[in-house]
Amino acid sequence: MRDAYHEELETLTDRLVEMTRLVRSAMSRATTSLLDADLHLAESVISQDEEVNRIYAEVETTIYEVMATQQPVAVDLRTVITALRMAADLERMGDLAEHIAKIARLRHPDSAIPPSLRDTIVEMDQIAERLITKVGTCIATRDVELSKELEADDDAMDRLHRRLFRVLLSPDWKYGIEAAIDITLAGRYYERYADHAVRVARDVVYLVTGSRQS
Repeated sequence: MRDAYHEELETLTDRLVEMTRLVRSAMSRATTSLLDADLHLAESVISQDEEVNRIYAEVETTIYEVMATQQPVAVDLRTVITALRMAADLERMGDLAEHIAKIARLRHPDSAIPPSLRDTIVEMDQIAERLITKVGTCIATRDVELSKELEADDDAMDRLHRRLFRVLLSPDWKYGIEAAIDITLAGRYYERYADHAVRVARDVVYLVTGSRQS
């Protein structure tokens, strides 16, 4: 019975890592659809978000069953509670990628990103993908030191987010209100995606050490 119980806990880790792969792919494809006005790609991101939601529901159900039947304590309790928090953050990251794809769909056949901001969006996507890749490794290996690296990546995302606003508020902005709204929303989605990645990394640290990062 206890072997089956610990197999369930290991399965939670596998499912979380799977979620990181899915939301990484979603963000990559959403960014491409945003930059290239690729409607087919945008639709695929939107429709495949259901897979992330399905895994989240599975994780949630497993955790509630474990808590009801096994009554975990100490480290095991910390494991299941932290897994639930991680799954919720990863599910939200999938939603944020979906939101970016919806901007692409809304503006099709035009690109929602003006030429002057394409490089910034590409950089934001690169940081987002780097963050979620590290998150997957952190969850799989419980690497505390790698988890701490995500703070610096998040700072880089914040700098790019501020750069977007400087461009939007510049008197040289010539793309109108509609484009400004799209850029504001997209920038916020990338920034929040990074924030959720950092939250997951902090949960890894908590899982291993039992203490929260400030």
